[in-house]
Order: sequence, then structure tokens, then C-alpha cells
Amino acid sequence: MAVAGLNLPLERMQAPLPLWHGCVDAEGWHAAARSVAQVGGRLLSLWGTDRTQGGDTLLGVCAAYATTDGLVWLDLALGDGRARYPDLAGIFPYAARMQRAAADLLGVQAQGAEDTRPWLNHGTWLDDRFPLRRDGDPSIVQTGPAQDYPFVRVEGDGVHEIAVGPVHAGIIEPGHFRFSVVGEKVLRLEQRLGYTHKGIEQRFTELAPLQGHRLAGRVSGDSTVAFAWAYCMALESAVGCEAPERARWLRALLLERERVANHLGDLGALGNDAALGFGLAQFSRLREDWLRLSAQAFGHRLMMDCVVPGGVAADLDPAMGRSLRHQCDAIESEVRKLEAIYESHAGLQDRFATTGTVTPQLAAQLGLTGLAGRASGQGADLRCDLPWAPYDRLAVTLASHRNGDVAARAAVRFQETFESLRLVRKICQQLPEGAVRAEIAPPRRASIGAGWVEGWRGEVFVALELDADGSIRRCHCHDPSWQNWPVLEHAVIGNIVPDFPLINKSFNLSYSGHDL
Repeated sequence: MAVAGLNLPLERMQAPLPLWHGCVDAEGWHAAARSVAQVGGRLLSLWGTDRTQGGDTLLGVCAAYATTDGLVWLDLALGDGRARYPDLAGIFPYAARMQRAAADLLGVQAQGAEDTRPWLNHGTWLDDRFPLRRDGDPSIVQTGPAQDYPFVRVEGDGVHEIAVGPVHAGIIEPGHFRFSVVGEKVLRLEQRLGYTHKGIEQRFTELAPLQGHRLAGRVSGDSTVAFAWAYCMALESAVGCEAPERARWLRALLLERERVANHLGDLGALGNDAALGFGLAQFSRLREDWLRLSAQAFGHRLMMDCVVPGGVAADLDPAMGRSLRHQCDAIESEVRKLEAIYESHAGLQDRFATTGTVTPQLAAQLGLTGLAGRASGQGADLRCDLPWAPYDRLAVTLASHRNGDVAARAAVRFQETFESLRLVRKICQQLPEGAVRAEIAPPRRASIGAGWVEGWRGEVFVALELDADGSIRRCHCHDPSWQNWPVLEHAVIGNIVPDFPLINKSFNLSYSGHDL
């Protein structure tokens, strides 16, 4: 079978979703990217590897592609030293930062890339020391000040720069935003992220595979269910285990409750950024009620550690299922009233409409994905396109818009909230009987697995490699913010500086998920 137009020998991986794996040479690496792009596929993630073969340590690079046929994971072996591979940014512009991150972490270089500035390395890592290399000194940090980052300068009459961050008010993680402006109008925005590199991918290699889901669930706390499910899907794929049917339904229930919680919070914050404090108060109240019932039902407000290898950590009794359904009815009624207030509020709509616009053409070119992509005419949603159990029986309705502005992103949030409330009710009503967890024996062989889940922000991806002794060789977690942060730089162009917080919140991208 030719997958996504690729003329390559691919092996089907065991997983709820259609996943394939294959190896290519340098020519095949570039040709595969072109073929995927020609048939409308997308680069999902790109990352470096460090493997052992015949007693030697060899570097490599991997790419995961999202296609209409499923996910394709391609490997390119590079050898040792500062290994090079063909640049993909000319085909998929959003590959640039992923390639820069792989260079910082493992020393693999994209040959021919225009932008080779460090991304995660802020100048405090020793030369020729890479945190994910296994054959070197694990100590990589040197003392002394960080190096100055070479931002792109914009020059001309009246042009000046505004530097925001990396330290911000509140509790958000650090990120630097360098605005080039004339008066209040933004000519260019350039981001600098990666200030709190936490060593999560290295930490995975120190954990037993059956414990890795707990770390995955902490990659980005607002997406703990999505990342934990993706990790468990990858592990179950690698060891040949399948979660029971009831467990799969409960996982979907958790995922949809996570989606609703985030949309409620963002809709309130968007109202607040447009000076409608009433919206923040009301949506914050609803979100708090939602989180409290999650804590009662699943033991944690954010449902952390609820998705575990082989299934879920706890069952749902019928009485609590009824409580969840009744809460959906009550919250839907209130959200519909708030939606009418948002749509009829002239001041709010004046701030939302035409602000931070990303056209469908630009969204497709830059690879905008997830919720923000659907608000700009990109109709990708795994729950609809490649529905895995139980989504294959839930008939998810795609939420979409084409205007691509703050108003469109808010509208998609409302649509998805109503759809997720419907799904939660349906799951509670149709929850099958049976076990909620299958036992998984500790792995004892080399294998690989992948997980791919439609989180509230977009596609969450986990690639897992197990060594011959069953330990974790490499676990790569990918947040959709990698695709969407660069698009934010374009969305703000032509807007005024005070609209940036509103535009930024309408995307609500993850700092933590971008800086493991």
C-alpha cells in the first residue's frame, strides 16, 4: 500500500490509529517531505536521536508526518559527530525551529538551513556538549552571562523597538517578545523562547517505561490528559497491549473535560483582555465548578495521573456519571447566554473583529494547526479525520471558521465547548461495561511506539523508543505550539501594540510544552 504517496517500504505499527514507520537515506528524506507536501500532508514533528548500533553510538533525525492515510514516522541515520541532513524548512517553514532545537540538543545540523541560530541554548551550554547525547559529559552548563541573541533588526524613520519579557507579570513562564513598531503599529515581532529548559526528555531515560506517563502528563499542565494518553498510546503500541473498551471511553471523557476546562478559561480571559471583566468573572466561576467536579470524580482538578498504561486509574460510578451529565446541561445553558452577550457586545466585537487575522492561505503555508488552524479554514481534527475508539462511534462535529481573527478563534472555542459537552453526556450515557485497565508487563525488548491525540490546543504527539533491556532510550513529546508560535509573529503584524495581549491569548500557546 502506498501511504500518502510515499514510495517507501513502511511497516504498520500496532496502535488505535493508522501509524507507519520506515527508514530513509538523505535523498529519501527530502523526497518524502516533498511527496507529503504535494498531497496536502503536514509535518507533525521533527526531532533528533542518539542510538546504539553494534556498540557504536549513532546520531539520527526523525520526522513524523500527518497524512490522510495516518501518521508516518521516518528515520534517517546520520552517523556520529556534527551530523548533517537535508533542510526541510523550504518545504515546511515551521520545521526551522524544530531543526534548531535538534541542533542544540544533539548536534544534528540541517544542511542548507537559512536560520542556524541556537534556539534552546541561550549561550550557557558548553561548546560541543549536547544534553541528549549519551556518550559525553552530562554536565553542559557553564557559568557566566548568557550570550546576546541576534534579533533581526528593522530600520527606518520612526522605527523603534519594544522589548517585552522574558519575565512577565503573573505566573506565566518566561518568553521574550521583541516588537519593531512605528508609533503603535507593529511592523515585526520576533520571539525568543526556551528560557527554562527543564531536561524533561533526558529525565524520561531515567524512568521505567511504566512510570513515564506521569512525566508526560507534566509536559504542559493544561494538556495533562492529552500528553498522558499520547504517551500511553505510544507505550501500548511498543509492547503490543490494548486498553479495554471501557478504559478507552473513559480516556475520551477525561480528554473532553480537559477541552471544556481550557475553553471556559480562555473565553473568560479573552473577555477580560477586551475590558469585559464580567466575562472573566462568569467564565471563571463556571470553570471553577467544572474543575471541582473533576476533582470529585477523578481525584484531581486537572485529572492529572488519571490516564495510565493499559487504561485509566479509576472507574466512574453511575451516580457520578449522572452528576457529570447534569453539570453539562447547566453549564451549556449558561455558556449559551454568555455567547449571546459576547456576540451582541459592540465594544468587545470591535476589539475582536479583524484583530490578529491569519488568512486561510497564510495558515496553510505556515502550518497553523489545532483550534487556531480551524479558525483559519484548516479543517484538521483527529477526532473527525482519523477517529480512534471511542471517537469512531461518537461522530464528532468539526468546529471551523474562515475569518482567522480573534473573533473567529473565540467562535471556534464556543463551538467546541458545546460539542464537548455533548460528547461528555453521550459518553456517560453509553459507557460500556468491563475492566478499566489491562496489566502491562515491564518491556524486555527493543521496540518503538507512537501516540497521537487531538488535545484542546491541537495535535499532541509522543514518539517512544525502548532499548533492548526495555528501558526508555528516547521519548520525544511534541506540543502543537511548535507550529503555532511562529504564526503568532505574523498575526500581530499591522495591529497596534495594545492588541498584542488579546491576540496572544486568542492563541494561548504553551511555553512549557515548547521547552522540555
